Amino acid sequence: MFSYHELAPLNALLNSLAAILLSAGFYCIRRRWVRAHRAFMLSATAVSIVFLASYVTYHYQVGDVRFQGHGSIRPIYFTILITHVLLAGTIVPLVLLTLWRALHRNFRTHRRIARWTWPLWMYVSITGVAVYLICYQLYPPLYNDTVRPSLSVRNTLTP
Repeated sequence: MFSYHELAPLNALLNSLAAILLSAGFYCIRRRWVRAHRAFMLSATAVSIVFLASYVTYHYQVGDVRFQGHGSIRPIYFTILITHVLLAGTIVPLVLLTLWRALHRNFRTHRRIARWTWPLWMYVSITGVAVYLICYQLYPPLYNDTVRPSLSVRNTLTP
């Protein structure tokens, strides 16, 4: 049976795949393999669109997930989370503008904005995976019993 909680690891997987595709696209353009670069960057965009749909669905269905970590991990986690969220909001229009310029063959301005878009997009993809690993793997969330009882039972057994 499907549970919306299964979207959290899918989101991390999609972010990982986006980072790999972005890296491959960067590698290709450095070697002037323009067609391969285009394919990798369009693939990264498609994966990011699927991620965004999955992310919105997850948070609409599950709601906010409270971070369970305590001590020195809290400021580290929240620094990563806050920068991730702020840049994730910024990256969407940057990606769209960068793609628009490339698809309209305005390569001079495409390159100029891509110098900003690519590293920010990579940061957002990588920190998305980091947020998942910290919040869901290192410090698993406690879910409401009505949402997913199996997780609540497991979490009550752990200290």
